[in-house]
Amino acid sequence: MENKYNEKEARAYIEKYADHPPELALRVYTSRLIGSEESLVLHGGGNTSVKCRVANILDEEEDIIFVKGSGWDLGAIEPAGFPGLNLAYLRKLRPLENLTDEEMVNQFRTHMRNASSPNPSIETLVHSFLPHAFIDHTHADAIVTLTNLHNCESLLREVLGNDIGILPFIMPGFPLAKAVAELYEQNPAMDCIVLLNHGIFTFADDAKTAYDRMIHYVCLAEDFLEKKRGIEIKCAPADCPDTDIVLPLLRRAMSHAGQTFHLHVRQNDTILTALARSDARQLFVSGVLTPDHVIRTKNYPLFLDFSDDSSEKEMVRRIDRAFSAYEEQYNHYFDSQVEAKKVKRTGLDPKPRVMLIPGMGIVTAGATPKDAVIAADIAEHTLAAKLQGTLVGPYRELEESSIFDMEYWSLEQVKLGKGKKPPLAGKIALVTGGGGAIACGIGRKLLEAGARVFLTDIDEKRLDQVCAMLSENFGSLMVSKLVMDVTDESSVKNGFSSLIREAGGLDILVPNAGIAHVARLEDLDETTFHKVLDVNLMGVFQVIKAAVPVFRRQASGGNIIINSSKNVFAPGEAFGAYSASKAGAHQLGKIAALELASLQVRVNMINADAIFNDEGVSSGLWDVVGPDRMKARNLDPEGLKEYYRQRNLLKTEVLADHVGNAVVFFATNLTPTTGATLPVDGGIMAAFPR
Repeated sequence: MENKYNEKEARAYIEKYADHPPELALRVYTSRLIGSEESLVLHGGGNTSVKCRVANILDEEEDIIFVKGSGWDLGAIEPAGFPGLNLAYLRKLRPLENLTDEEMVNQFRTHMRNASSPNPSIETLVHSFLPHAFIDHTHADAIVTLTNLHNCESLLREVLGNDIGILPFIMPGFPLAKAVAELYEQNPAMDCIVLLNHGIFTFADDAKTAYDRMIHYVCLAEDFLEKKRGIEIKCAPADCPDTDIVLPLLRRAMSHAGQTFHLHVRQNDTILTALARSDARQLFVSGVLTPDHVIRTKNYPLFLDFSDDSSEKEMVRRIDRAFSAYEEQYNHYFDSQVEAKKVKRTGLDPKPRVMLIPGMGIVTAGATPKDAVIAADIAEHTLAAKLQGTLVGPYRELEESSIFDMEYWSLEQVKLGKGKKPPLAGKIALVTGGGGAIACGIGRKLLEAGARVFLTDIDEKRLDQVCAMLSENFGSLMVSKLVMDVTDESSVKNGFSSLIREAGGLDILVPNAGIAHVARLEDLDETTFHKVLDVNLMGVFQVIKAAVPVFRRQASGGNIIINSSKNVFAPGEAFGAYSASKAGAHQLGKIAALELASLQVRVNMINADAIFNDEGVSSGLWDVVGPDRMKARNLDPEGLKEYYRQRNLLKTEVLADHVGNAVVFFATNLTPTTGATLPVDGGIMAAFPR
């Protein structure tokens, strides 16, 4: 690992944060250096601190400890991410015999300099009880790899030297803080403490030295492990099972009590080669590297082997058996720990979060796409660490008692049930015609309701514009694009394969793609008529047909919401191709409602009218129709909008968001409705459903 400390950069941080103590500016700098290394910390892991003297509101100087706050990532931390606490007071807590986690957090909150600061790290007392100005703590892969091996203490001293301190795993909080302080006081010459199954602390009275020591010790461990690589076993990867089949089946097995999950596939040569080993199950179905990971990944992964070219029916049986056994084992672990510890806890769901599949790689599940990615990052690092560890000695996992303490930590349990989940949390939606105005509104409302949204279009430029706009507000993990031609069966099939590989399946399909053409029947040529039919009717047919196997494999229901048109019931003159194609798609939706009800898939239609644009994105239909309509009525663009406002009964403007609201209404299953038509047109009497 490279030591990235640079004196010029360090001075620049002091200048950049001149309104803060220079020690805090340097703390930000070296924290970011640490946070930029995934092999040191992952997704908010690790913590750092600095002690300095700061004047209070009375201009009295106080000893303050600034420690990483909850929710901040070291790689992007700012001074605001380091809540300051009264150091002298925190040190007075050390003589106490006991201090509950809840009371400890209360003491933190009541002795902060700024009441609006984030909660300090749960390991604040560890940082407080050590005397050094700068303390760095990471879960370095190389260090944790060594701590999870048999005879790890002698191995650590062999690799890192005899002057280090070593502690067994102790839950973060008051007991750990006291143990660290006592160990240090036994040998004040030490500059590093390793916590088994947890990580490493380095410390010094200046930022550079504390950081240098972290890199030094991690490099010693990395170099030792690297020298063992020469005897690593290499295997040819297994054949990849059909992801289009396996992933929806996994989503089926993961779903419970209305909860659906996002899946993420992590695949590279190292992962595939490792999982192809004959002893892969034995090596990798073992406990987490550090209990910090258990909240994200659970303690054990689930191993699923389809390398014998299983049929789909056999895949279902194999997945069901594997999940049943996994859940039984998890429930036994929970029950036995609750009984042994004489505590009351709310059980978490027993489903796995990490699945190891030879030929496919690591598949992770999360309530959000971000959760699934975080689990995959941790699982990938864990697999690599276990692989390296096998070259040194047998893996030594932490006992279940400590795993349970972390997984069912009271500070985590109090969060259960707090915060209402969005109604479409865990759902995956596909919206065709994604480069248009209506797709903006549909996508926005689905995202606000918690769904992950895939937008498809044949026009990549327009699609990029819409995806960029939605990603800016909802994040790139929640919005994905698929360049797809809904009229082409092969393109649709490839698009659905990409969707399944990226997210695992589909819950909400919104056929929205449509084109228009203005011509009286006597002037309408056959080629143009077929082109409109291909997009507006065949496009709906193609995506519904492609979605049915996914819904069937998931066995958790679903929604298809077709964006029809008020023209279904109230066609317009010189608009025959559009009106006929939309009417056909509408009728197709009713047939789908009949055929898919047995799968608990609901199919409903939305009849919208007069939606011109959305936040700078134009409607493709009105780009075609608008000029003719304006010319016929001698109106400018604003005049045309006003004309359509005045045409409907409510005298209102119909927006893309209104269509989005209608989609969300159907997708949330608030009523037991299928085969229905919902007008979103302000009230057009001629278009009343009948």
